[in-house]
Amino acid sequence: MKHKIVVAVTGASGSVYAKVLFDKLLQLQSQIETVGVVMSDNAKQVWQYELENSNYENYPFTFYNKNDFMAPFASGSAKFNTMIIMPCSMGTMGRIACGISNDLITRAADVMLKERRKLILAVRDTPYNLIHINNMKTITEAGGIVCPATPSFYNKPQTIEDVAATVVNRVVDLAGLEGNSYRWGEEEG
Repeated sequence: MKHKIVVAVTGASGSVYAKVLFDKLLQLQSQIETVGVVMSDNAKQVWQYELENSNYENYPFTFYNKNDFMAPFASGSAKFNTMIIMPCSMGTMGRIACGISNDLITRAADVMLKERRKLILAVRDTPYNLIHINNMKTITEAGGIVCPATPSFYNKPQTIEDVAATVVNRVVDLAGLEGNSYRWGEEEG
């Protein structure tokens, strides 16, 4: 079965995570039927500030406006099986945890939870306050996966993209895609 994936990018710092995820999804396109992308206005601004470009526009994915409730993944009937929010702001996570569907990102996340499909939030903030922790607990109890954007260094990354890839590869694994990435205790493939 090929995957139907929605990727949401919020205004949290860490645009490099979204860029590396987009690149990885291109590498794995034989496993993917479609990728729909929705970016908040802040996500676009942060991407431009942090990466100093607007290259997100160049990816061959279908981009949707943050208020486009006619997007296919705004309904469970479209059968998108995975949603990745990377990076995920604490505000977005809080709205999801409270069931507030005020834009396409939070509506799609609500659909994933109600349909019992994969919802992966790569939260990018530190430290956490008790509200953040409780929102993570609520989302986890509802069936979502909270995967903090906390890189690992086992594979001795050399660039910022290599560091981001340690998180992206974990998310790709959680999404059920078969990617070529570092595995603890195995030779790098």
